[in-house]
Amino acid sequence: MSSTAARPVLGIIGGSGVYDIDGLAGKRWEKVSSPFGEPSDELLCGELDGQAMVFLPRHGRGHRIPPSEINFRANIDALKRKGVTDVISVSAVGSLREHLHPGMFVIVDQFIDRTIARSKSFFGTGLVAHVSMAHPVCSRLGDHLEAAMRESGIELARGGTYLVMEGPQFSSLAESELYRSWNCDVIGMTNMPEAKLAREAEMCYATVAMVTDYDCWHPNHDDVTVEAIIKVLLANADKARGLVKKVAPRIKADTSAPGCGCRSALGHALITAPEARDAEMLRRLDAVAGRVLNAK
Repeated sequence: MSSTAARPVLGIIGGSGVYDIDGLAGKRWEKVSSPFGEPSDELLCGELDGQAMVFLPRHGRGHRIPPSEINFRANIDALKRKGVTDVISVSAVGSLREHLHPGMFVIVDQFIDRTIARSKSFFGTGLVAHVSMAHPVCSRLGDHLEAAMRESGIELARGGTYLVMEGPQFSSLAESELYRSWNCDVIGMTNMPEAKLAREAEMCYATVAMVTDYDCWHPNHDDVTVEAIIKVLLANADKARGLVKKVAPRIKADTSAPGCGCRSALGHALITAPEARDAEMLRRLDAVAGRVLNAK
């Protein structure tokens, strides 16, 4: 399905606390095959007040998959194959700033990618492409998220830089202080290369970063633990579900979406001459890059 389709399809990537939403009609789990391998899980499809929605458990149901082993390419490709046009990533993060306390939501607008062990592009030998990541999130989606959070009474910060680390270990104190010196605001393990791949797939993408802890830099707080993170995540689950319910009608009603620049990110990105393009690469990219590859 083209990313410029008239009917938006909202994709949510997150945990089980996000997709367990009252009022989701026609709920069904669907297995979606991808030429890039197995997605993290089946996709939960349905409609919320007439808005088509697709939920993907990033780590699989039961949190089976660690960050570095997530098949990000298969996840984004599968969402694209289900017609998803807009992706909201709901992610747990640590805070690198005093004012971003646990329980707050941050609508980040920048990333620093420090991951080293992940496949970061759909393209490669046989079909080369370079997309812009100067502004890695969709400001239009950010506006909808901000309005929905304010309507819901969620304490939020608009804007901030998300440092994406490899993991699965948490930061050392020296690392945490280094990232603070880089003016990073939050730290997590999941939004890269997810955001890069969403841009390559011409999907609008935005992150809701849910602060669970102060990483390990804060002198008045204990070092980060899984127990502390889960405690805050459970407290935030209702807020996250409420946010999804509030933002869905805004996306449904947004008539400006087809003209969003995210939807045409590949317009001038393909470098390889048509006669030199690899047939197998073209087959694999039928969903991700079909709009430009099939253009007459």
